[in-house]
Amino acid sequence: MLEKINETTEFLKEKGIPEPDAGIILGTGLGGLTSRIKVLLEFDYKDIPNFPVSTVEGHEGKLIFGEFGKKKIVAMKGRFHFYEGYGTDRIALPVRVLKYLGIKCLFLSNAAGGLNPAFEIGDIMIITDHINLLPNPLIGPNDERIGTRFPDMSKAYDRDLINRAILIADKHNIKVHKGVYLGTTGPTFETPSEYKYFRIIGADAVGMSTTTEVIVARHMNLPCFAVSIITDLGVEGKISYTTHKSVLEEADKAEEKLTTIMTDLISSL
Repeated sequence: MLEKINETTEFLKEKGIPEPDAGIILGTGLGGLTSRIKVLLEFDYKDIPNFPVSTVEGHEGKLIFGEFGKKKIVAMKGRFHFYEGYGTDRIALPVRVLKYLGIKCLFLSNAAGGLNPAFEIGDIMIITDHINLLPNPLIGPNDERIGTRFPDMSKAYDRDLINRAILIADKHNIKVHKGVYLGTTGPTFETPSEYKYFRIIGADAVGMSTTTEVIVARHMNLPCFAVSIITDLGVEGKISYTTHKSVLEEADKAEEKLTTIMTDLISSL
């Protein structure tokens, strides 16, 4: 694994990416946030050694290096999912490459179904913890050069970054919630009974990504901050027919608010 990480990292460094301050992984419908980036370099995933290729609408499949929030960042415009047929080791590799490029923090976003009755479509939820129902990406032989065999997950989401984000949201009069995100395999949206079960076991929102990336980041002791845009509701009495198109549309509506929070938060690093 380390050989592939080093090969990909060296390729990107040779192409001109110096040590960036932060990495950003943009979820469904949130790729427009990159319009705020002063782009210095851009790569298609297919041109990067060992990188998977995005196959889902709303995930453009580009790695961008530039300036955002007065910092040097590397942004993944589109992520990879277990339901696309990628093993968790393939999903993990880009996160490890970002770490080896030198990022100090990892920022993630996703579109999610709201389980908390207090949530409405278009709300932003800052993730404080997660429940992972995907295969753990650390299963298999462990390379101690990369991370410890048994990483601690008691602070999977950085508390200082969470507190800063809340202050930023208050400053801009942006309503945010805090909550627990549950990651499933997908690609089906949830049944009413699944929504009910996920709420019973402690989740506030459910989606098909993020937990794998955060586990891998924490394996390398990389601080994480993540947010969900609530694009549909899994609350009894509010459940309606959901499509990928409707998820994209709702994510797009909330993008400006999320961009404001991310810009100020990254500037504060």
